[in-house]
Amino acid sequence: MYNIGEALIGDGPELAHIDLLIGDKQGPVGQAFANGLSNLSVGHTPLTSVIRPNLMTKPATLIIPKVTVGDLDDASKIFGPAQTAVARAVADAVEDGYIPKDIVEDIVINVSVFIDPSAKDFRKIYQYNYGATKLAIRRAMEGYPDIEKVLAEKDRGTHPIMGFKVKKLWSPPYLQVALDLDNESAMERIIADLPDNDRILLEAGTPLVKKFGVGIIGKIRALRPDAFIIADLKTLDVGRVEVKMAADETADAVAISGLGTIESIAKAIHETQKQGIYSILDMMNVKGFEEKLAQLPDDLKPDIVLLHRNVDMESYRAEHGEDVSDMTEWGNIKDIKKTLGNKGLIAVAGGIKPNNVEEAIQKGANIIIAGRYIIGSRDVRRAAQDFLEHFDPDPDNMRLAMDEDENIEVKDKE
Repeated sequence: MYNIGEALIGDGPELAHIDLLIGDKQGPVGQAFANGLSNLSVGHTPLTSVIRPNLMTKPATLIIPKVTVGDLDDASKIFGPAQTAVARAVADAVEDGYIPKDIVEDIVINVSVFIDPSAKDFRKIYQYNYGATKLAIRRAMEGYPDIEKVLAEKDRGTHPIMGFKVKKLWSPPYLQVALDLDNESAMERIIADLPDNDRILLEAGTPLVKKFGVGIIGKIRALRPDAFIIADLKTLDVGRVEVKMAADETADAVAISGLGTIESIAKAIHETQKQGIYSILDMMNVKGFEEKLAQLPDDLKPDIVLLHRNVDMESYRAEHGEDVSDMTEWGNIKDIKKTLGNKGLIAVAGGIKPNNVEEAIQKGANIIIAGRYIIGSRDVRRAAQDFLEHFDPDPDNMRLAMDEDENIEVKDKE
């Protein structure tokens, strides 16, 4: 057996973060137990977990301090409330059936314990470490989280210690506000007036980037630390360099011009993958963009394809006897999504106002791009709300505070 568990419980300096390994004495966990107990290091001396002096818990458990124990005050927190909390949590895990009684002599547990040097409340240290240890054991023995839970949470979770949120496009549709401006003060005013809503994406428009450089992205980040920011570079060549420049300024996505060669587009998309940001392929003025998109290797397809309104396209194809039943003002969105794969998104721009947002979404658009209607309005907040009224609520507004934890199943008794 080789199981891994983790749990964080509490708040303030007394919070507890537990990482642990449960495994056979004769296996790698047992070897790590023996090594930890016999190979001591200054400030991180492991200790066996005891319920009280002269009463070691079972299964035998080793505590490894994560934070350097610098003095006797630090030592008293580990050797007192934390040691007892871990020991009792282990024993209670056996009593509650998380660990079968018949294997307690065959396994050991290694527990890494975090104690903030500024923690002072011994009662909280005990309570939080007891709860976190017991929860980590239960999770380890039950295999929590499963991979489906990880995949469902990876784009919506927020780490409290980071101090900011990394936004992913996991729940479309979204409203992209194109800041096509050449005035930094106007940009600041508009951003300040926009609603604080996860459905809103901010685009550093081409005029902004051309006038102020990619550094304008960092200024937008300072104004809206949690925003999803798009750098509309429309890069044609040396895409790797331009993408890296935008990523260094914390852009979440970069727009690449579809007018570039297949080779230059592929290199730019590859760089976005390397930097861990979204690639947007802007199809403005690109003829036969569906065929061009198909030429890109499957592993270098863009994350988002931006389609611009083309009112002549449908009439042209109809005149030539082509089937236009699935056509929209922006092209055949369904076919383009098939080319992109399951995770591909479609952004649409041009001629979109609040009264035709729902039509665009129903046709398959994931991102609605609005510019002048919002940035040219005297009431920016109201103009943005005119669009948001046609969207689902902010994806995290309806989420319970503890919704990310284990699912609880209640079965009827017969």
